[in-house]
Amino acid sequence: QVELVESGGGPVQAGDSLRLSCVASGRDFRFRAMGWFRRAPEKEREFVAGIPWNGANARYADSVKGRFIISRDSAKNTVYLQMDSLKPEDTAVYYCTSLLGPTLDSENEFWGQGTRVTVSS
Repeated sequence: QVELVESGGGPVQAGDSLRLSCVASGRDFRFRAMGWFRRAPEKEREFVAGIPWNGANARYADSVKGRFIISRDSAKNTVYLQMDSLKPEDTAVYYCTSLLGPTLDSENEFWGQGTRVTVSS
């Protein structure tokens, strides 16, 4: 059974940092691209960051560039999202996703249940 389990969310103040983790299990994800999406209250789910299988050429939403960093530890089947200089508009439920292939052009396959991040001003 495939599972993606996110952790690391919580309530923080504007300007604080958080690191989200996503542990994938149930299959070998070493050669799959991974990513993070988020859904803010009353908004559509949106792309945040993605990382190909080899960790090179990660991609970011414009709204988080320069503040968030995505990384992965393939030996642990884990992907991280380091979030710095958090803003109230970053408040959302953050979802981890695995893609069907090794690049970010692949379709999303599996999703985690999400971890909530609340940033207060």
